Amino acid sequence: MTVWDRSPLPLLLRLLLLLLLLLPSMREVRAQVENRVIFLPGTFQNVSVSQNETVQAVVSRIPPEVAFITLQFHTQHRNVTLSYARLPGLGLSVTAVDSGLLSTLEPGVTSLSLFLSTLDSDTVAGTGVILPFSGADPVPGACNIEFNLDIDPNVYVHYNLYETTIRFAPANQGYERGDTPPPCDESTEPATRWRLQYDIYQYFLPENDLLESSLFRGIQAMADTQGMMENGKRVLTLLSTDMSMAVFNSIPGQGVIYSVVVRDPLLNTSASYVPVHTYACSFASTLDGCETLGKISTKVFFTITGLAGLFVCFFGHRFFKCELFCMGFSFSAFFFFVLITRTTDLTYDLRLALSAVIGVVGGVLLVMSWWRFGSVMICVVVVGLMLGFLIASTVLFTPLGDIDVFRNSDVVFWVTFCCFLVIVPLFFVRWPREGNIITCGVVGAYAVILAVNAYMYTSLSYITLNILKRLQNNNFSAMFTDVPFQTIDYIMITVWVVLGVSGVVLQLYRERSRPFFPPSPYLMWLQERERRRTNVLDPSHHFAPLPNRLLARARQLTKRMEPAGEHTPLLL
Repeated sequence: MTVWDRSPLPLLLRLLLLLLLLLPSMREVRAQVENRVIFLPGTFQNVSVSQNETVQAVVSRIPPEVAFITLQFHTQHRNVTLSYARLPGLGLSVTAVDSGLLSTLEPGVTSLSLFLSTLDSDTVAGTGVILPFSGADPVPGACNIEFNLDIDPNVYVHYNLYETTIRFAPANQGYERGDTPPPCDESTEPATRWRLQYDIYQYFLPENDLLESSLFRGIQAMADTQGMMENGKRVLTLLSTDMSMAVFNSIPGQGVIYSVVVRDPLLNTSASYVPVHTYACSFASTLDGCETLGKISTKVFFTITGLAGLFVCFFGHRFFKCELFCMGFSFSAFFFFVLITRTTDLTYDLRLALSAVIGVVGGVLLVMSWWRFGSVMICVVVVGLMLGFLIASTVLFTPLGDIDVFRNSDVVFWVTFCCFLVIVPLFFVRWPREGNIITCGVVGAYAVILAVNAYMYTSLSYITLNILKRLQNNNFSAMFTDVPFQTIDYIMITVWVVLGVSGVVLQLYRERSRPFFPPSPYLMWLQERERRRTNVLDPSHHFAPLPNRLLARARQLTKRMEPAGEHTPLLL
């Protein structure tokens, strides 16, 4: 053995070489550990997923009495893929902002792994939770024949300007580990899955709140069956013989969480589907997205409407012609906006502009009809229809409007609406001045609320917007029109009441000693002309006719005046 072999240098080189060879594998092991997230049943876990990265969601120490579990993962507006395998495949994964997978457990299994990934270029942050269920609980989505997964516990949401639709796959009866799943459609006996019932819950997020943290708090409140029953509002119960879908009113910019609880009334057990949320708008759109709701044209239109409403609220009866113009404008613009929308494919801005032009024409015609004919009663009836429309819309905006008889029959709904619409003007026949002043206060104050809604969302705008949607959409009757009532809405109700009462009281006090209505200008002109013709003591009676006076004035301009010839003062 040489001195070189005895030196420690070759040993160090060998160790260094071995370390270099092991470094990639160590780095790989470290990466897998860093991308591994441990989930505890019933506990929410915040997870961030990057592009080209797969996060392994691990569930361990599963009790033997648990027959199946669901993993649900939620983001605000970016898709995440949740899959059974590391490489997502058709029928083995689901991609959505609210995604969930259900895993049935075999005997002896105490842990399992699911995988999260995303194709988004930015890191996607979300929150997830594992929910365990026993063999007696129904299995959500186990009788799926519509969607890709064999067992699909997800709720799918679709929305447009008018409606938001949710769909889900039917559930099956529960079964223990190792048992064969019960058949879905062999029989409709009470002992089969046809006895199951589905409760649909709705939960409104805070108004005007697009924060991710608010959404995650709402998701945590609605994740399981107990949370839905305590925090959500049950709006509908479906039987297994019904279609597994529900339709709701779209509220752009308002966050809503929908979820479904399947119940087994025989065993008194239940299980929850994966909650889904929507804002009825797009976060990705740079035009009319969730961050840029409210067109400039809408803001301009309703700002002018609010100012006019404020004027009518306090001075409408005193300035009767201005009030008639505003009422005629509102009536004509609303009617023709519905007509144009149903019969044409024009853009929103163009429809709004045409409606405004036609509204001006309608306002002028109403004023001219009063100016020419002097019939106050006809004008007051039109004004009464405006108040009747608002009262009918308000009554059907309440939970009364969601009664099945109104949702299932357009005839019943519109007959009831027209009854309120027609009854109100009948009171104007007996008390025309008081009715006109009340209309000015109530309708004018509501116009102010609509102007506020153009800048700050308030549910009170849906009092009339629901009627507008129902007129434009033939299928709107099938949907639920619930809207959230939160702090801003109670403030707006207070503003509406204060403005309306103040305007009515002020006008009644100011007009108490005045004539009920101002006289028609045309009739006054006719009376004045007749008086001048018949009253010889009136100096105006001796005026020459207008053509003669104009001709005389023209002659004075062209004819030189001759001097009188007198140059000295007259002697007294």
